[in-house]
Amino acid sequence: MIENSVNIFTYPMSDKAILSQLGAQLKQMRLNKNITQLQMSKIAGLSRSAVSTMENDGNGTMISFVQMLRALEKLEILNNFITEAPVSPVQIARLHGKQRQRASMKRQKRVKPYKIVEPEILMAAEPEIKW
Repeated sequence: MIENSVNIFTYPMSDKAILSQLGAQLKQMRLNKNITQLQMSKIAGLSRSAVSTMENDGNGTMISFVQMLRALEKLEILNNFITEAPVSPVQIARLHGKQRQRASMKRQKRVKPYKIVEPEILMAAEPEIKW
């Protein structure tokens, strides 16, 4: 297995070349454990042709890739993909004052109901204007 300090994968490489290199690494790990493709297929729960295709062409699914790493007892390699994004102190200070303390329900606007008033009542309620 190639050490992490060496940059095998570069941006000018095609996607196909990167996948082929990953397949070659899987093959080398399998051979280092002295496991045949048939044995690997049984351990990983894949067909032998799926193992061969993954190793030789780099073609396969992510699930097959994980199954092969699990069969090789190399799942720790995936830890290199998991990184925590650093949060700057300025972002922490901004977010600190805005942290929610409780959940709230969405408020509904209250609408006052209209009163239906009969015309006779309106006329009686109007003051008489004298000029």
